[in-house]
Amino acid sequence: MSSQDDSDRIFKALSDRRRRAMLDALKDEPKTTGTLVALFPEIDRCTVMQHIRVLEAAGLIVARKDGRERWNHLNALPIKDIHDRWIGDYARNAAGLMSRLEKELDA
Repeated sequence: MSSQDDSDRIFKALSDRRRRAMLDALKDEPKTTGTLVALFPEIDRCTVMQHIRVLEAAGLIVARKDGRERWNHLNALPIKDIHDRWIGDYARNAAGLMSRLEKELDA
């Protein structure tokens, strides 16, 4: 699997507001699938599970079974990789542009 395919899966997973909300819900601690379902009463359990599968395919969620419960853990590394690849470089360029603009305005 190529890095490009991984990026496509991550961007696809992050493109849906409910999936982003699920990641936000997992930010502080893992949650069971039942807890995630309860957090999104506007959608049914099957739809929540479909969203979880997309997040898992992107590597953003790691699921662990503990007895009858399925615990969902956030894996933030793919988001960091996206940040490092896209945001970091663009932010450095923008900071350089702002620095040059400031110098020109001061002159």
